[in-house]
Amino acid sequence: MQATPAIWNLLLDVGWNGKDKLKILCGGEALLRELANQLIEKGDSAWNLFGPTETTIWSTIHQVQPGNNAVSIGRPIANTQIYVLGQDMRPVPIGVPGELYIGGDGLARGYLNAPESTAQKFVPDPFGARTGARLYRTGDVARYLPDGSIEFLGRLDHQVKIRGHRIELDEIETVLIQHPALREAVVVAREDAPGDKRLVAYVVAAREQSPPTVNELRRHLREQLPDYMIPAAFVVLPALPLTPNGKINRRALPVPEKFRPELETAYTPPRSEAERLIASVWQEILGLEKVGMDDNFFDLGGHSLLTIQVHRNLQEKFGRELSVIDLFKYPTIAMMASFLSQETDTRSSGQSEQERGAFRKLSMRRRRQFKQRQLVAVGHGDGNGE
Repeated sequence: MQATPAIWNLLLDVGWNGKDKLKILCGGEALLRELANQLIEKGDSAWNLFGPTETTIWSTIHQVQPGNNAVSIGRPIANTQIYVLGQDMRPVPIGVPGELYIGGDGLARGYLNAPESTAQKFVPDPFGARTGARLYRTGDVARYLPDGSIEFLGRLDHQVKIRGHRIELDEIETVLIQHPALREAVVVAREDAPGDKRLVAYVVAAREQSPPTVNELRRHLREQLPDYMIPAAFVVLPALPLTPNGKINRRALPVPEKFRPELETAYTPPRSEAERLIASVWQEILGLEKVGMDDNFFDLGGHSLLTIQVHRNLQEKFGRELSVIDLFKYPTIAMMASFLSQETDTRSSGQSEQERGAFRKLSMRRRRQFKQRQLVAVGHGDGNGE
């Protein structure tokens, strides 16, 4: 089975026990050591795969072993060449970081109807024996280790991977700054909680303008960008922090507060016990101190993977099975509470207390089975799990 680290983490979170004969393939994002050690115990073997879509698709592979060191991306697969080069296009010594270049039979022809991008990223191969051979400039920073394997170190630019999607932060910033009420904007990928990497936008309102609401900014971005590029949180600052030479100091950007964001809907506290239970689940998973009964889960920063955690917790708290699709159909606390109440009334009508108790026990027992067969389609933009 092949999946991104985000999906493997999700399976572990919902109590997946693994399979003895399963070969676990992980790619699309960096594989952290903690997750790697967990996956080793859940199957016959665990493998870390690396390769951008432009090399169709995997270029290196590494069988993960238990340990405390960073997980290597391994060695080139057959008919693939990997080079770690300096700015002069010469190989750097073992252990020295450089840019990763990929060549070989998997190399794509280029980008469709984009000759400039093709010329920039698909460059002549100075080491190839074949006439016209090329290398792909990945923009990744890596280094060769003494044993011949390769360690991935990061990016040269502001490209990030979130839940398997390749995202250019500059592209989001460009669209954000087009909003007439904003003067400055910067977007970063944060992982303030382990395994929960998310996009956060920091914005500065234009002079003599009131900061736009989160709903306004989301609508503005959705006109030009796909959902996976919409930041989970928006932070309004009086000014962006700068380095001594006047550049934006991304490391000094503050951690988003756990307060409810400024939405178009006014805050209304939960009223019934069902609403309070649902609100407690949302607050825990979204990392917010409070949520209103009319707040939309996705306007608060929720996304498809978080809905699975909400799904699991609601099933446990209400003691019954619930479709993941229902979380999209009823995205506010009030709507979900009303739906659950109607379902409970329908199921309970005509039943004795003994029958209702038997149903609850059956639901609890079947929930464990339900977790094991639960498969959720999470959109992958392009290859490499993206």
